Amino acid sequence: MESYNSFAEYYDVLMEDAQYASRCEYILKTATRFNHSMGRTLDLACGTGSLTLELWKRGVDVFGADGSVEMLSEAVAKCSQTGADILFVRQDMQALEPSMPIDTCVCTLDSLNHLTDEVDVQSTFDGVARNLRDGGLFIFDVNTVYKHRVVLADNVFVAESDRVFCVWQNFPRENDIVDISLDFFEERNGVYHRSGEDFSERAYSEQMLRSMLEKAGFEVLSVCGDLCFDPPAEDEQRVIFTARKREIYK
Repeated sequence: MESYNSFAEYYDVLMEDAQYASRCEYILKTATRFNHSMGRTLDLACGTGSLTLELWKRGVDVFGADGSVEMLSEAVAKCSQTGADILFVRQDMQALEPSMPIDTCVCTLDSLNHLTDEVDVQSTFDGVARNLRDGGLFIFDVNTVYKHRVVLADNVFVAESDRVFCVWQNFPRENDIVDISLDFFEERNGVYHRSGEDFSERAYSEQMLRSMLEKAGFEVLSVCGDLCFDPPAEDEQRVIFTARKREIYK
């Protein structure tokens, strides 16, 4: 996984529309919908810890894991400022090590799309299953094939805030992989400083993800459109999976 040196610095500025509070409420409603108590919860690929913090504010016993030291540094600083006592650990999602048993795992905002090899996705699902108690829930979202082929495609996007100007370029290739190049421009004392980040994302079909989840010992409970409980629309850009670890899993 990439380290995201520059991306970590600007991540929160560029993700202001990520709806963390709404995502947190959706996760809690999903747990209620399936008669599940959140219990000990892992926010996998937690990034700068915004969702982790929202879960903590609502009384969830949560900790975060991410493969990027830079992202985790931002998360620790953010939570320290609010007085939140949250554990963050450096852990690549595709190489999860058994730790304390968890009741729930969440993984949001297309984190799994950053795994461009099916083997790594399967390893991630296997690792989550090993750490989950029987009957535990795994709630995650992914960008869709539609988004990669039609929305991202070979398009260029621009994001701007008071702090930074970002140019987002997409370069599609085989297997619904998009190579992404981000260029950041920040003004400091009248001089623009440029930095950049390059990474790739891959979209997986619903059937591929279902197959890998079942292989890892999960029962897929629902596949919904983003932040709703309706089936995904044909032009859905993000879908949310909820899966339960089977009690017979070994």
